Amino acid sequence: MHIAPPIRPQQAINRLLDALEPHATPISAVARKKLNWQYKGKQQIYLFREGEISILRDSDGLLMITVYEGHVFGIAEILQPMRGHVLRTEIESVVLRMDAEEAIRIIKEQNLWEDVTSLLAYHTSYLAYRDALVLQQRTYAVIRSHLMEMILLPEEMRMRISILDYIQDRTHLSRSSVLNVLSALKKGKYIQFIRGGYLQHIESLPEKF
Repeated sequence: MHIAPPIRPQQAINRLLDALEPHATPISAVARKKLNWQYKGKQQIYLFREGEISILRDSDGLLMITVYEGHVFGIAEILQPMRGHVLRTEIESVVLRMDAEEAIRIIKEQNLWEDVTSLLAYHTSYLAYRDALVLQQRTYAVIRSHLMEMILLPEEMRMRISILDYIQDRTHLSRSSVLNVLSALKKGKYIQFIRGGYLQHIESLPEKF
């Protein structure tokens, strides 16, 4: 069974971005740059406008999600500063930084807590979705779910990362297990990918394989 991701509360995110951006500072966000939660001893939040930015688990570097649309990162870390995740830009991106205390002041002043709640609920739902995606017993089910997720990306993004890298970045599956399944799917004409392993098309994917 294909697992659908939660729906992004884009309007709530946009309202937060619009309210916070005038008080934020643009930063140099080159490709593969990791963003620190602290700046000059103060907790930070990050406003993401354009590009690609990923959330990685700090303990082992497992990629949890790559975001391609406007987003606000760091509000949960203000309320519960566990800092178990790090942010990394995948390509040159438009990112702004601001002190967490200033962000909370603006959120209170403009009564944006409902939008904050929507954002945090989405983050919680996405973590549950990722767990359902990767904590499955069968290797094929995990690979199938990631292929269905990957085909929804714009073609230019799919042509920047191979299927193997996409899946291995997000799971602990071995290279051989992923390649074996992909090879069998291609032979069965269920999927099409070009040299280098870049996904072109999914004809259909059986529930079991």
